[in-house]
Amino acid sequence: MDADSVDLDRFEDMVMQALEELPDWIQEAVAGIAIMVDDEPPPDWHGRGLLLGQFHGVARTRIGSRVPGSLPDRIELYRIPILKVSRTTDDVAARVRKVLGHEIGHAFGLGEDRLRELGWY
Repeated sequence: MDADSVDLDRFEDMVMQALEELPDWIQEAVAGIAIMVDDEPPPDWHGRGLLLGQFHGVARTRIGSRVPGSLPDRIELYRIPILKVSRTTDDVAARVRKVLGHEIGHAFGLGEDRLRELGWY
């Protein structure tokens, strides 16, 4: 099937499936992180390149530095940009897994260079 046929419900199912496929220890480590889906990145992002997902929060390695009263940590995946870089529904599911893994890496304090080395870029 064509990637453009992946509606929001199907996309959210793919995200849930990707989460369920993670090892138990990772699921436990990210249990306090909200995993969210939106169609597009925030409006202030436009014009700065293609954004497939983002981690907002304090890396698990620095959790003691959280400011009291701060927003909860969250990972956002953006459906439309992911569809743009995918051709089939299988491509979408694979990209969801990769973007989710990439953003979880940020949640564990990994930077772009290390994620690239590990193949999560």
